[in-house]
Amino acid sequence: MDNILLNLLIGVPLITIAFIFLGLLYHGIDRKISARMQWREGPPIVQPFYDVRKLLTKKNLVPENAVTWIFNSAPIIAIVASILAVLYIPIGSMNPVLEGYGDLIIVVYLLAAPPLAMAIGGFASGAPFASLGSQREITVMMSYELPLAIVVATVAYIVGGETAFSLATIADANIWSLVGPIGIVGLILLLAVMIVVSPAKLAKVPFDISKAKTEVSGGTLSEYSGRNLALFYIADGVKTVAIIALLVAIFFPWNLSPILGVTGAIAIAVDFVFFLIKVLILMAIIVTFVRTAFARIKIDQFSRNFIGLVSTLALLGLILVMVGA
Repeated sequence: MDNILLNLLIGVPLITIAFIFLGLLYHGIDRKISARMQWREGPPIVQPFYDVRKLLTKKNLVPENAVTWIFNSAPIIAIVASILAVLYIPIGSMNPVLEGYGDLIIVVYLLAAPPLAMAIGGFASGAPFASLGSQREITVMMSYELPLAIVVATVAYIVGGETAFSLATIADANIWSLVGPIGIVGLILLLAVMIVVSPAKLAKVPFDISKAKTEVSGGTLSEYSGRNLALFYIADGVKTVAIIALLVAIFFPWNLSPILGVTGAIAIAVDFVFFLIKVLILMAIIVTFVRTAFARIKIDQFSRNFIGLVSTLALLGLILVMVGA
């Protein structure tokens, strides 16, 4: 009991600080890579840190027609949920701080909380653009949650047993080794589904429908400023790392330490650095490349394609995995 309490007292603050730092750092790297892809210089990598510092010094404005306590609570819920999600995800060869049964289900729910909080905050602002953005956010969530749920159910089916939903168990099991050739094809389809769902869940271009500045003036965030906007900005960074880290834990769980033959603290450090590299590479492919290469799609196109095509691919992947398991 004492060891568990000590682990929480040390692990929770360390992971929280580390992932807030990583979330902002990866934001800066994302912007720099995107700028280079467009033959621009782009802002410095540390620009997100400057942005947050400036926002924290600004006055926190609340619209006159807003439901104040809901409006101010939404960014707090977003950042707390994002940080809690990270605490359930294995990092390199380290088990999650909040390891336990049902980890994957809890993470899925926690990652749904930030966009939901953003939508509620938009409605609570009483502003037309924010309300319209919130309506779009809810519609988008209803579209991408179905294929995500199919992927989660398929992964649990592959692992099986009492700890089928434990992310630590999933990472240790390596789902690629638990299926045959047909099942591997199914897993490739599920990976493709997650690659499409991830930027949609992060509301990045071409799926930033709820925050489209050229259409709804920032949508859900149009009335936020100061500390509240800073909290949403930090939550977005942490959520980005959390979603990519979840993808790594499920589909790319391999570590370098067994290959290099190192153990102890050196193995933990090596695997942690390798984990950061995997997250960075996936972020560059899934988030940076996609948002730089594609233009925003319409909300009807989004719903039609995700409920239809993407969900169909997820179901096909599930069927292939069941056949090839």
